[in-house]
Amino acid sequence: MNIILYVIIFAMGCVFGSFLTLATYRIPLNQNITHERSYCPKCNHKLAFLDMIPIFSYIFLKGKCRYCGNKIGPRYFIIELFSGIAFLLLAWMIRIDVYNMTVQKIIEFAFGALYIVFLFLIAGIDKEHNKIDKRVLIYGLVISIMYMLYQYITIEAFNPNRFIIYLVIIAIILILNTYRLKKTGKDEYELNVLILCIIMAFFTYEVATIISIIITMLIVGIKIIINKILNKREKYNINITKQPIALYLCIANSLTVLFINILSLVGD
Repeated sequence: MNIILYVIIFAMGCVFGSFLTLATYRIPLNQNITHERSYCPKCNHKLAFLDMIPIFSYIFLKGKCRYCGNKIGPRYFIIELFSGIAFLLLAWMIRIDVYNMTVQKIIEFAFGALYIVFLFLIAGIDKEHNKIDKRVLIYGLVISIMYMLYQYITIEAFNPNRFIIYLVIIAIILILNTYRLKKTGKDEYELNVLILCIIMAFFTYEVATIISIIITMLIVGIKIIINKILNKREKYNINITKQPIALYLCIANSLTVLFINILSLVGD
């Protein structure tokens, strides 16, 4: 029975992954992500149901559009697959099985799934456009507040001070960002990264967030050193803001949380 449950969870994750490929493409273009049917970005043909089956459609169509024959980027397949795997790992981390399917477990899984969606959106948009979309940050902030309220209702000894401090910091950063946006006409990537880190701390707590930041700094540092070596004959301009820091943070945070849970399982 557990195998069937986990197959369903994997399929659910793949469906979310299919939506995420659409969302990461459309959000930066200010297109509707809920009421407009999926279409081929090359020929604009509306896709049929058989064209949108996660993972399988990509395999059976051999990575090409059924209508124009243009190649479909592998990121669609990769996001769908990794989204399904992420949902499986989430179910494993909160110890879901058919024998302990309580309301609390389901709610915990739902919040975890919403957080996974947040990370995928942030990472996907940052990879393609080197930006953090404000609407996705607001989505992350909303689910953080919902998570705080859920814990406040369900945990008797819950202390909301930690979350309130985070919310105040986020409010200050948003005010600063709005001021800079009006003054310079440019959205501040670094301030958005700070908000991202605070939302991560909401869900994965301070230790995992700090480790994620350290890993990200190491990745950026190593990448800069490699680029300097490869371009040693040219003047290499080091620009941290051109690095997809949000992408690295999301990957680092996911791997950190997974590693912490593995250590916890080994310790048990």
